[in-house]
Amino acid sequence: MSRRRLWCFRIAARLLQKPLLWWLAVLSWTVVLWMLSANTPLPSGPSFPLKDKLLHCTYFAGGAFCFLTALWGRSRPLPGAARFLFAGLLFTGIIGAIDELHQTFTPGRFGNDPWDWLADMSGGLLAAWLCRRLLLKAVQAQS
Repeated sequence: MSRRRLWCFRIAARLLQKPLLWWLAVLSWTVVLWMLSANTPLPSGPSFPLKDKLLHCTYFAGGAFCFLTALWGRSRPLPGAARFLFAGLLFTGIIGAIDELHQTFTPGRFGNDPWDWLADMSGGLLAAWLCRRLLLKAVQAQS
C-alpha cells in the first residue's frame, strides 16, 4: 500500500474514533429529516422510476452510517456483521416509522407508505455493510 493511501486511511481512522462527532452528525441528520418531512415535497431534479425510493435509501444510509460509527467507531474488536446489520435495521426501522407517521400530519404529504419504510431499512442494511467494511479497513491501517 502506498504511503499516500496509508496516510488517508490513518486520518479516516482518527475521525472514525470520535464518537461525539458522529452523535452530533446523527442529531443533525434527524433534525434535517424532521424539517424535510414537515414540508411539502421539494423538487429534486429529473424524474425516473423509483427515484423516491432511491432518495429514501440513500438518506437513511447516511443516517445509519453516522449512528453505527458513533456506536462502534472505537470498538476493538469490532462486533460481528450480524450486530451491524441488526443495529442498522433497528435504527432505520424505528426512525423510518416515526418519519412516515410524521408525514401523515403534514399537509400535502402522504405517510404510512410501507415501500418508503422498506427503502429506509434497505439504507440501514447498506450502511451497516459499508460501515463495517470501512471500520475494518481503519483497524488494519492502524496496525
